[in-house]
Amino acid sequence: MTRPAARTRRQTLGEMLGLMGLLMGGALLAGQGGQTLAARPSSAGSAPYPPRGQRGDSNHAAARNDSISALDRNLITAASGGDLELVNRLIAAGASPQAVDERGRSALLAAVYNRHGDVARSLVLAGADVNRKDTESNSPFLLAASTGQADVVRLAMAHGADLASTDRYDGTALIAASQHGNTEVVKLLLKGGIAVDHVNQLGWTALLEAVILGDGSAPYEEIVQLLLDAGADANLADREGVTPTRHARERGYKTMVKMLMRARGH
Repeated sequence: MTRPAARTRRQTLGEMLGLMGLLMGGALLAGQGGQTLAARPSSAGSAPYPPRGQRGDSNHAAARNDSISALDRNLITAASGGDLELVNRLIAAGASPQAVDERGRSALLAAVYNRHGDVARSLVLAGADVNRKDTESNSPFLLAASTGQADVVRLAMAHGADLASTDRYDGTALIAASQHGNTEVVKLLLKGGIAVDHVNQLGWTALLEAVILGDGSAPYEEIVQLLLDAGADANLADREGVTPTRHARERGYKTMVKMLMRARGH
């Protein structure tokens, strides 16, 4: 009788961890569903990732990947659950930080969705792509900016974050951060040299979003001033010809009106 071939370490680990993934993975991965960068008036379609061997452009969303291994799937599950020890063990065992699930979500994006900054750091240091987008055009960098995870934004910027990348509304990280009142993130992005007057699909700049979608509170006032100090055009109107000053006046944001009037020289 011939002796069966020796099993590789990766095969053995993959089968052992595969069972773990079946037991705990479903609920954790399901918890990621339905989350998007920001609530907006409208939605735009997003292009899928190219096939697995042709993903050089991180500005495309990821395609369905039915061939993901048990080891890689468990990495995404562990990252989603914030299990740093298991994440590190899986990476050491050969799991790929670049692997994505059926929704195009990598382990890094799963960690950012669930605000596990320590796990995100470990994955970035292991080579995870901070610009890779899922099927909703969310990348770890864009999502971190939108949700105010300043440490992750700082980490992403130190590891190749594309400041020109945009979400499904053609909005930059600065627009998303300004909309949500994420002052520290706005400071980081402006210091990094991000375009301050980029116009998204709605016809709004970061300045317009801070006025229109903010609540006029102190964080939004600070963001307006930061944008103006960085050279934002206070006269750049929306598609209906309404300026930031007029939007602020209509909403009763007196401090913002004064800031904008000073910037306009009136």
